[in-house]
Amino acid sequence: MQQELRARGPLIWLDMDQEALDNAYDQLVYAPNRDQVVKRRVLNSAQTRALLGEPERAAYGPTAIEALDIFRTDRPNAPVNIFIHGGAWLRNRAADYAVQAELFVRAGAHHVILDFCNVADTGGDLTPMVEQVRRAIAWVYRNARGFGGDPNRLYLSGHSSGAHLGGCVVTTDWVQAGLPDDLLKGALLVSGMYELEPVRLSKRSAYVTFTDAMVEEFSAMRHIDRLSTPLVLACGTHETPEFQRQTRDFYAAVKSAGKRVELMVADGYNHFELIETLSNPYSTLGRAVLTQMQLG
Repeated sequence: MQQELRARGPLIWLDMDQEALDNAYDQLVYAPNRDQVVKRRVLNSAQTRALLGEPERAAYGPTAIEALDIFRTDRPNAPVNIFIHGGAWLRNRAADYAVQAELFVRAGAHHVILDFCNVADTGGDLTPMVEQVRRAIAWVYRNARGFGGDPNRLYLSGHSSGAHLGGCVVTTDWVQAGLPDDLLKGALLVSGMYELEPVRLSKRSAYVTFTDAMVEEFSAMRHIDRLSTPLVLACGTHETPEFQRQTRDFYAAVKSAGKRVELMVADGYNHFELIETLSNPYSTLGRAVLTQMQLG
């Protein structure tokens, strides 16, 4: 992105002043076609539901938002891909992401899309969101056989703030919760945030009440020792500089720790365009997730 020359203020994070850092956590600054792409995704999701049929809706918790959509394949004992949507922790619902379900269903996997609260509903606290997503994934493990899934072949995918939540998930101590350490056999995390300190310094602190404890616990970068899930980390070359750096730095740290990880940098894609490729088996993310799940 080409920006106008301006006087730079005091550095806040790395080589960025406050305005640059704020812009680096504002997707619209670097992806001016956001609304067009989002509208296309919502329309295509409606078309996918018309084609596949409405998903099975199941509750994983007591409140209305604690539910998930299950798109079933017709193959028995099939693997399951669980998707965590993004939206700056503020917006979107499972129904908005049905577009990618056809890829999984046709390839012989179930696709589960999670709903969960947003940070505006929690007074700025990310904790309930993380806890809900973790409980949803535990529910899928415990109930997979009931919808024809194989609990021993669960995979995770997430985008943007959903990839941040996914980072929290893959660094969860599942054994402490009475579940297997390798509950997830792989994860595809797209355009995520894995260290919250720069996010805390950005204008996102206007609606997220960051605390030292929250930054510590929900920065996956700080808990790589807990990681046992093989990762594919992806970002686009037209992402904001911080979203590219977050992905590259997390990849380098995971690789340095000797954990299984791959990096995908998609040339020519911005933040919203890249996730569209998850619905195409011949494109960047679609090909990657099918390879990860060992599906044709």
